[in-house]
Amino acid sequence: MSAPVFSIILPLYKQLNHAEQLYNTYTTHLDTLPVSWELLFIVNGHNDGAADKLKLLNNRSNVYVHYLEKGGWGRAVKYGLAQAKGTHLCYTNSARTEIKDLLLILNYAAVNNNNVVKATRIIREKLIRKAGSILYNLMCRVLYKVPVWDINGTPKVLPRSVYEKMNIVSEDDLIDAEIIVRCVKNSVMIIEIPVVSTARISGKSTTNFGSAFKMYSGILKMKNWL
Repeated sequence: MSAPVFSIILPLYKQLNHAEQLYNTYTTHLDTLPVSWELLFIVNGHNDGAADKLKLLNNRSNVYVHYLEKGGWGRAVKYGLAQAKGTHLCYTNSARTEIKDLLLILNYAAVNNNNVVKATRIIREKLIRKAGSILYNLMCRVLYKVPVWDINGTPKVLPRSVYEKMNIVSEDDLIDAEIIVRCVKNSVMIIEIPVVSTARISGKSTTNFGSAFKMYSGILKMKNWL
C-alpha cells in the first residue's frame, strides 16, 4: 500500500472520559478529506484505560493506538512522528483543537508541499495565559529570530521532507520551539493560519507556574545544544 497523504498524531493524557468522543469526531470528519489519511492516538503517562477503550472502538485499518508508560507532550509527539507513514505529518493538542480548525490546516498543507503550516491562536480565555504566551514567544523571537506569533500553536503540519532533516531531541514542552527553530535554521517557510481558541474542549491543563518556568529556562538553555 502507498503511504497516506496525512498522518495525524493525537497525544492523549488522562482523557478516558473523552476517548470515544475523540475517536468518533476525528474519524468521521477525516473521512471527508479527499485524500488518504491515518490517525495515531498516543496515550501517554497515565494508564487510565483510554488506550484499551480506543482499541475496542477501533475497527479501521488506518487508525492506530499506542501507549507510552512515560508521559510528556514532547515524548508523545516525538514518538508519533517516528511512527507516522504519511507524506505530511500533523500533530495537535486533542484538548484544544476544534475539528474544523484541523481540517482547515490540513487543506492548506495539501497545497503547500514544501512549507510548514501551523495554527496561530488569536484568543485565550485567561489573561495570565495570554501574558505568559506573549513572554514565551517574545523570548523565542529575540533569541532565535523566529518569525511566528504562536510557537506552541497546533495543529502543526510538517512535510516529511522537512521532518527527515530534523533530529528532534526534546521530549518535553520544548518540542514545539525546537521544531520551529530548526525550520528557521533550515530556511523552511512557516505559514501561520489564525484560529479562534477560547476554551479547552476536554481534559485538564497540565500547565502550571512550575512547568512554565521550566519552559522559559529551557528556551535559554536550548542555545547550548541546538
